Amino acid sequence: MKIDKELVHPIHPQHELKLEYTEMPFNCAGCKEAGIGLKHHCHDCQFDLHKVCALAAPTINHPFYKKCHFQFYHQPPGSIPRVCDACNNHVQGFVYHCKNCGFDLHPCCASLPRSLDDGEVKLFLCVKISGQCHYCGGKGAGWSYRSQCKTYNLHVSCVKRLLVERWEAMYLNVDEHKVKEVQTKIPSLKGILANHHGERGGKLRKCCQIAGSAIGIIVSAVLGEPTTLIASVIGGLMSK
Repeated sequence: MKIDKELVHPIHPQHELKLEYTEMPFNCAGCKEAGIGLKHHCHDCQFDLHKVCALAAPTINHPFYKKCHFQFYHQPPGSIPRVCDACNNHVQGFVYHCKNCGFDLHPCCASLPRSLDDGEVKLFLCVKISGQCHYCGGKGAGWSYRSQCKTYNLHVSCVKRLLVERWEAMYLNVDEHKVKEVQTKIPSLKGILANHHGERGGKLRKCCQIAGSAIGIIVSAVLGEPTTLIASVIGGLMSK
């Protein structure tokens, strides 16, 4: 499929958006979620859209919900707050919604790869997991990535929570003159995973060896750019 390098989007018709690659995290003006990698950007307004959000199809089907027919909305339909069934985050903007079943998916969540493979670790996207998430310790609702050996699980929601917590901690520990510098760094998640639920001891440490390789590709997928290139960038930044 050909991707236009410039486009005009219905929610930002006054200027063209140019396709760019960035290693700086950004907030998507469409779905209101974090992003990294390829984005459609307006230099006049500092307006950003995930590539997935900018090119969202009017309707989609998803293999996890075979009976559902998802329609794209610029704003969540209805009057009640809606939650993404993949990541459990509130829907605040762009969303795929099934009228019949009531399921909701952020565009990036709807586009999450069914499998991730960096050559060393292979992970599979699951609707439910039988084991515990190695961050929160629970099974919970929402999708997860599970290692091929079935010993390592991480909720998509936990990946997002980790990122938010780390970004908030970094902002709280720097003055306003350093905020721009902070924005260029993907926070380290490996240390948090290693220290979280420390009472679980050796089992968690062993799983964190898997996490060391897996976390980069999971984070990059959740942020909207599930490629080997961006995963290697994230891995390098996380190791600093």
